[in-house]
Amino acid sequence: MSSPQAKPIRDSEILKRKKGLILVYTGDGKGKTTAALGVVFRALGWGMKVAMIQFIKGNWKYGELESAKKFGSDFELIQAGEGFTWDTQNPERDRRLVENAWKLCEEKLFSKKYDLLIFDEINYVIDYDYLDVKQVIKTLQAKPAEIHVILTGRNAKPELVEAADLVTEMKEVKHPFRGQQIPAQKGIDF
Repeated sequence: MSSPQAKPIRDSEILKRKKGLILVYTGDGKGKTTAALGVVFRALGWGMKVAMIQFIKGNWKYGELESAKKFGSDFELIQAGEGFTWDTQNPERDRRLVENAWKLCEEKLFSKKYDLLIFDEINYVIDYDYLDVKQVIKTLQAKPAEIHVILTGRNAKPELVEAADLVTEMKEVKHPFRGQQIPAQKGIDF
């Protein structure tokens, strides 16, 4: 008995397939948020609705805040943190901020108002044990199938890497501050 031949898949058929991807940008090099913002720019070019929730950034002025205003309601950028770090003076307050930011992420994710969500710096707060990686993965697995999600920050947990569709690790090779003492530059670093 002969088996039917598999029908070849055409490029146009592949391009029509829609799946909301989970992307992780991690590593010790610069460029994780910048890479996510590049995807934002691309998505906006196709008329997609985007929201970015920044877990740590807050009370700082970044160029992306000014750019986001130019896209109106198509790009919502929310600074949910207060700029806390591993050297915090009030870890309980930081945990509450993270919990509130995560609730906002879940609200945006299940609202079906967005095509792309960026959870900026989420890997840091997971690494600090302010947010449970299992909870994040469970939520990502339950997300609407067509929504893309980008998670940024150093030290992405192996479980999160496993759950992702794409993982890019930024590696620092050279940095202007080390050796040359050149500080962060407006329009390039913030």
